[in-house]
Amino acid sequence: MTAIAIDLNADLGEGFGRWQLTDDEQLLSVVSSANVACGFHAGDAATMRRVCELAAERGVTIGAQVSYRDLAGFGRRAMDVPSAELAAEVAYQIGALEVFARAAGARVAYVKPHGALYNRVVHDETQARAVIDGVLLVDASLTVLGLPGSLLLELARGAGLPAVPEAFADRAYTEEGTLVPRAEAGAVITDPEAVVERSLTLGRLGRVTSRAGASIEVRARSLCLHGDTPGAVELARRVRRELEESGVRVEAFA
Repeated sequence: MTAIAIDLNADLGEGFGRWQLTDDEQLLSVVSSANVACGFHAGDAATMRRVCELAAERGVTIGAQVSYRDLAGFGRRAMDVPSAELAAEVAYQIGALEVFARAAGARVAYVKPHGALYNRVVHDETQARAVIDGVLLVDASLTVLGLPGSLLLELARGAGLPAVPEAFADRAYTEEGTLVPRAEAGAVITDPEAVVERSLTLGRLGRVTSRAGASIEVRARSLCLHGDTPGAVELARRVRRELEESGVRVEAFA
């Protein structure tokens, strides 16, 4: 029987100046991949440098979490950005992070959209293609991380980029396998027991229960653990421990 392996990723570096949102140092002792904010929805130069150094020290894979230019809305507000502009801004964010990753003796290995952009490129071909164009401007070997079945991953594969599907243990799913919008009640799952149970089901069986109670297939190579919720570090440690105890190997996909 083939051993099951899954990556644990978390959104890190989501501070700005004196404002800190995530416990980057502690989460980097748990996850295998770090989605580092690149300054458009959160993050700044000093934070990006620090997180890259910490990730490199711990052997955690570094990824660029790219976003619409929306610091005030934390990248969660819908925007209509012209394709050429969006592609350039995606490349800009990846390039900025790559400077700090290289300085730390590592490299940016993958790209993951954030917030409104993440949800938009599931179905919007124009915006998804612009993200792919931005990735290609930087490095045609970069992996793209996104929702299973999304246009983003389809276009990434079509462009010759490695495409990796991910799942979320603390987000509610629709019957179509997409994420329930955050504006809707119950979109974020806060019960630690439920998050752990969903992590195990996703990691071992590739399935999740939708908001309507149906068991749906969500085949993912990476599992996202959000770091901006109370008790995030302890919950992440528990998820990793229980995955490993159930026979699931935790390792980076890139």
